[in-house]
Amino acid sequence: MNDNPQLSLVIPCYNEEGNLRALVEAIRDGADPLKVPYEIVITDDCSTDSSWNVLKQLAAFDPRIRPQRLEKNSGESAASWAGMKSARGDVIVTLDADLQNDARDLPQLLDALNRFDCACGTRVQSRQKGDNVVRIISSRLANWVRNALSGENITDAGCTYRAFKRRCIADLKFFKGMHRFLPTLFKIEGFTVTEVPVRTNPRFAGQSHYGVWNRLFASFYDLLAVRWMKKRMFKFKIAEKLH
Repeated sequence: MNDNPQLSLVIPCYNEEGNLRALVEAIRDGADPLKVPYEIVITDDCSTDSSWNVLKQLAAFDPRIRPQRLEKNSGESAASWAGMKSARGDVIVTLDADLQNDARDLPQLLDALNRFDCACGTRVQSRQKGDNVVRIISSRLANWVRNALSGENITDAGCTYRAFKRRCIADLKFFKGMHRFLPTLFKIEGFTVTEVPVRTNPRFAGQSHYGVWNRLFASFYDLLAVRWMKKRMFKFKIAEKLH
């Protein structure tokens, strides 16, 4: 096992037993051609199905797979943050466990890090071809509300398929719902962010954990907190020190 992976793929997991084997295979197909040492950090958010057993089986045959399990169900933000804190790579890529994020887009996301600190996937173009009207409208409305209140211009704030340099998370403080606002939090810390078009695939197995209500209202209080942070927080640097 490589003790110094350059790339960490961080994945929150909740009741995804039917997706995990195909997910790992898809990641291998996308990451192996990059010719860089990588690890796959999957955090099981105390699933009620056999996800943890599947993860243990996968890890037994591939030491690059580093699963961990939360003590109790704590939500996507907690599972994502636990994975990021466990990641050892200089570059972190976050993606979902449902195979809707496509590992073939890894090269484009990573290439953008030559010019920016964070590259966020945007599914605006690909969603027009596959999603139903209700899903598209609810996502666009939720995105518009987030941008209006946070002063952002992210076209797909709901996409958690992102690549960023490890230093971006060094000074972040965890809060529930933070995974939705990482690009804004990075900008508050002074890092640069761009967007990269990515594919979106149909869910391979299992059920979606998000609906119209989640997209429109679930993150509203978190959004107000981020709005406050954006207005009140600022970066400073020490110019000189004595003794």
